[in-house]
Amino acid sequence: MKINSIRNIAIIAHVDHGKTTLVDQMLKQSGVYRDNQTVVDRVMDSNDLERERGITILAKNTAVQYGDVKINIVDTPGHADFGGEVERILKMVNGVILLVDASEGPLPQTRFVLSHALEMGHRVIVVINKIDRPDRRINEVVDELLELMIDLGATDDQLDSPMLFCSGRNGTASYSPEVAGTDMKPLFDTIVEYIPAPEGDSDAPLQMLVSSIDYNEFVGRVAIGRIEQGTLRQNDEIVVCNYHADKPSIKAKAVSIYEFEGLTRVAVPEASAGSIVALSGVSEITIGDTICSPDKVVPLHFVKISEPTMEMTFSVNDSPFAGREGKYVTSRNLRDRLYRETLRDVSLRVSETDQTDAFNVAGRGEMHLSILIETMRREGYEFQVSPPRVLYREVEGVLCEPIERLVVDVPEVSVGSVIEKIGMRKGELVEMKPSAGRMKIEFMIPSRGLFGYSSEFLTDTHGEGIMASVFDSYAPVKGDVVRRNTGSLVAYETGEAVTYGLYNAQERGALFIGPGTPVYAGMIVGVCPKAEDITVNVCRRKQLTNIRAAGSDEALRLVPPRVLSLEQCLEFLADDELLEVTPQNLRLRKRILDHGKRMRALKSSK
Repeated sequence: MKINSIRNIAIIAHVDHGKTTLVDQMLKQSGVYRDNQTVVDRVMDSNDLERERGITILAKNTAVQYGDVKINIVDTPGHADFGGEVERILKMVNGVILLVDASEGPLPQTRFVLSHALEMGHRVIVVINKIDRPDRRINEVVDELLELMIDLGATDDQLDSPMLFCSGRNGTASYSPEVAGTDMKPLFDTIVEYIPAPEGDSDAPLQMLVSSIDYNEFVGRVAIGRIEQGTLRQNDEIVVCNYHADKPSIKAKAVSIYEFEGLTRVAVPEASAGSIVALSGVSEITIGDTICSPDKVVPLHFVKISEPTMEMTFSVNDSPFAGREGKYVTSRNLRDRLYRETLRDVSLRVSETDQTDAFNVAGRGEMHLSILIETMRREGYEFQVSPPRVLYREVEGVLCEPIERLVVDVPEVSVGSVIEKIGMRKGELVEMKPSAGRMKIEFMIPSRGLFGYSSEFLTDTHGEGIMASVFDSYAPVKGDVVRRNTGSLVAYETGEAVTYGLYNAQERGALFIGPGTPVYAGMIVGVCPKAEDITVNVCRRKQLTNIRAAGSDEALRLVPPRVLSLEQCLEFLADDELLEVTPQNLRLRKRILDHGKRMRALKSSK
């Protein structure tokens, strides 16, 4: 039984190809806003971190009305580290809009999300976006996309997918790149005509798969998913079960049911098969659970989420400055927060260690884990993290490591240095082709080879390079990879950094701190160009006599310090270092703070 008045679609693409901007225009042109309403750009990116970084982190639902048809839209993340969000969201929809940049063409995440959509048999509407770019190359991008679909084993029907040409920023869509569009009507018409209506019997016993979880401090956990069959009514008795997890079924009551309309959720007394709804009232519900009628408890199969490839150790802060800035500082606070995150993020894994105050947290990549660190930091948590490390796996008796498919788009003058640096990190060249004065190069590189490479890449390409990677497969370990060829400047004593001490220390390397910064013994205050650690005393003051006055310090000129972002701190970390994270500061430090003990440990390891 088809529900012809509903269409459920997800918008999938590589990061920065314009998904959220396109949704903005769909909302505007469908009449969601009043004529005089002030609307911010990228309205779906409601999270502070999303707006700051310009990327989508969490998948979000919205809905528009086009004629007699309600179109439920899911805006998905484009960054490979948040692929878990995309994988489970595809279970909720009947078709996808694949967005591809008219200049950059298909990139690694395009391959990742498209392969999952094709595997699930979804219909695909291809949208070539940003056709107003001066460096557009529409025909080449169309050819590249068809090659990719053939490579991924698309069926004949999927290869005949309709193709539209859009400018998300201008809010136009057309059936041909030669004919300029005036509005988004061609896109809406294609969705209604080409994307199938959801199927489901409204009179059958209830089944609803939970694909997403939201949290509201007033009503608690909110389950979001599509009703596969049956009708869900307010205050109905329901049973929550799971296909994979070995846990007992839970009896509950459907307290409140919401449907999506524009940017709001509207409470409804009931919803039937094909509708995407939000349900509150079940405290223990998680992603992958099935909500059933008590008369027939049959859990639905949930898509298998790809396993994490990287791990970090989160532990209680034990530095001399511990507890000064954070609100939540104990191991119990840290454990509760990390396990709570796993309920919302299905691609995250948390495990106990042999220490009571440390936990291993595994995720998809550095960005995945750094977003978690930044979110916890803003919530008032204080803790420390280890350098990231890859998760090895034994395949047929051979130790294997995760391999990434890396695509770089660089100016031609930078090609030599980029290939050389990636070669040193055990990367293998797969393909190389010119593109309008630039070069697009594809590599297969171990995940650990990418640690710390982002900053180096931007330096080598003078800020003009674009790099993107996605997990490809496991392969035998490639050998040693040198992560860092620099050392650290380590503070010798606890105190406050002064100009005189910093002036003498800056001769040894670039500093991360300025005068007046509190430091402790073992804290890293700068980077040494040599591959060795040097201990410096940034708290050292000039000896005062009747000839040498304190005021003469003002004549000393300091080089402005390098202020590292969270990602840069994680890239910088060596194996014997940690990052102290507090709501106010990020401090790099040695694992062993005492200088004497550190030297003895270094000698014994040689």
